[in-house]
Amino acid sequence: MTADQVVAFIRSSIQLRHDDSKVAQYVKRIKLTDKLEDRRVEELEGMGAGPKTVEALRKLAEASANLAVAPPRAPAPPPPSIPPPDPAERQRILHEIIERARAYSKTLPDYMCVQVTRRHYDPTGTENWRLADTVQEQVSYVNGKEDYKVTMINSTPVTNVEHMKLGGSTLSGDFGSIFSEIFDPDTAAEFQWDHWATLRGKRMYVFAFHVPKSRSGFTIYAQSVGQTIVAGYRGLIYADRDTYAVMRYKFECEDIPATFPIHRVELDVNYDNVDIGGHTYVLPLRTDLKSSESRYMTWNEASFHLYRKFGTETTITFDTPDPVPDEKLQEEPAKPDQPKPAKKQQ
Repeated sequence: MTADQVVAFIRSSIQLRHDDSKVAQYVKRIKLTDKLEDRRVEELEGMGAGPKTVEALRKLAEASANLAVAPPRAPAPPPPSIPPPDPAERQRILHEIIERARAYSKTLPDYMCVQVTRRHYDPTGTENWRLADTVQEQVSYVNGKEDYKVTMINSTPVTNVEHMKLGGSTLSGDFGSIFSEIFDPDTAAEFQWDHWATLRGKRMYVFAFHVPKSRSGFTIYAQSVGQTIVAGYRGLIYADRDTYAVMRYKFECEDIPATFPIHRVELDVNYDNVDIGGHTYVLPLRTDLKSSESRYMTWNEASFHLYRKFGTETTITFDTPDPVPDEKLQEEPAKPDQPKPAKKQQ
């Protein structure tokens, strides 16, 4: 293997939380074709590689000390650009997206799912994340309202633990209410074309949006001082080119008072097509909420699994699903459509 391949493998193992001992045993069997530099081992340790894996990597680095460092790879050429829609077409597209978003909640069935929230923290302010705890909840969506039942904390079953008393970063309302506010006529969010993108293999329209503080209902609560403020926000929405369904929105808050302890809040919400009872619905895939209070940072990574119809026969599961891999959330450049082959003349 090359050093680059080893680094990519360890990064993937960290994201998927593979067993430290098993990863280390695999690393011990690797033979390198070029030098693994000490700085790269340190970077992997900082990202969260386990102690046994780090020890095996250091021995691998020592064994490859006499090999040459691989030359840097040439950057890939930029993809061919796609022209944006003309102004009239943009307005039509945006109208379709907004109308679909406003009707979104009316299209959803009553359902249940499992929400797994992995809560991270970093006291250094460098995004060197450490896992604080893992909270598993049973989410019920009935008649347009969500209900949360905490079932496990750190793989241990629990009872009588309220969702709103878990502590950590706090939002007013659920992510559905934030989605509704962005497209509410009273919010009057300002939209403008931004770019084309590819998300989970689908071509996306991407529009920038802005909600000023004067029309925002987004609140931030600072537990350290027991104070709540309203903040404006700006970000991006990603809508499927074929269906106009919003498949992702992300934003960062603005106009946070300098005297308020929390000075940065970011929210990133991804959706995916989910089959429930033979019908396809657009439902949350993963949400990422990050905030900073001085140098202390928090990150709540919530993923959604096992969607099914709501019913009395539905049982609670005590197996914690694996996290949604980061690769499934990454935006990719949009490529021009390939011309369709001409039909043969009869």
